[in-house]
Amino acid sequence: MTTRTGSRSNRTRTGATSRTGSRSSSRAGTRDKIRVGDRRVALSRPDKELFPGDGIAKAELVDYYRTVARPMLTHLKDRPLVMERYPDGYEGKSFFHKDVSGYFPEWIRTVRVPKEGGSLTMAVCDDKATLVYLANQACITPHPWLSLADRLDCPDRLVFDLDPPGEGESEDGFETVRWSARALGDLLTELGLRPALMTTGSRGLHLVVLLDRHTDFDTARQFARRVADVLAGRHSDRLTTEPRKNKRRGRLYLDTQRNAYAQTSVAPYAVRARPHAPVATPLDWAELDDRDLTPRRWTLRTLPGRLDKDGDPWKGLSDCRRSLSGARRRLDDLVRDDAVT
Repeated sequence: MTTRTGSRSNRTRTGATSRTGSRSSSRAGTRDKIRVGDRRVALSRPDKELFPGDGIAKAELVDYYRTVARPMLTHLKDRPLVMERYPDGYEGKSFFHKDVSGYFPEWIRTVRVPKEGGSLTMAVCDDKATLVYLANQACITPHPWLSLADRLDCPDRLVFDLDPPGEGESEDGFETVRWSARALGDLLTELGLRPALMTTGSRGLHLVVLLDRHTDFDTARQFARRVADVLAGRHSDRLTTEPRKNKRRGRLYLDTQRNAYAQTSVAPYAVRARPHAPVATPLDWAELDDRDLTPRRWTLRTLPGRLDKDGDPWKGLSDCRRSLSGARRRLDDLVRDDAVT
């Protein structure tokens, strides 16, 4: 695909440009364009069904992302993102779109991302109009980087991915995920961090730790792996850090592999390409004890009602950013203590 750089001033050192947010004023329908703030965003085939079993068309996906834009953009702004696109609906062929195409509007912010042997020009979703445009491209799920455009090599978050052991989605499997999330959350809190919890909308849960961006990816990933090793060592009958499935022996894999340069994680409030359009949903920690909790509990059609009723559980999460320096020292102490006992 062709590449281009952002078109406005105030570029970052990586080639990013800045944009301002916007507010929507009309709902998606069969019209060719909708107004989103001061933008008019074209809609193509708004009646195209993306989730045929539920009758969810592209226009409904667009409306959903407009509804959740305020809390969702908090986790998309200033980040390169990968678009998971399904032009023929979630049951059809899909692809991960990284390099921005030449037909993208000039007002969509972009960032030049170094890679081995060259670079990519990637989209950055800073406002509601961009989010709507991506939905119109049948981007069901946006996957942002774990770092911001002005410091791509320093993550501002860690992600621990907890999926049930095995290939199934049994109730017992999710109970293992639930128990593991609690144990991992307690350990991270003991280290002085403030983990947040989210359903993935797929099979499991994510624990997310916000960082102060003073640590490079290699250091952050090493720390995450050491945390996982400590927890797996304490509960070797239930947990493992073994990446090979045939070596796990029914234990839950503490996955820290996302914590690397150019890796992505599903965005909070993103729709997943699964039956009924489930949503990756931020949680309050107390909800982990809710017996009705499942990874796909909330959907494109039910999540807006949850926000209206309960608000965003992650509101104010930016106040929970922490340095890894103190956490690494505490982890060293724990490792020594565990070795003695």
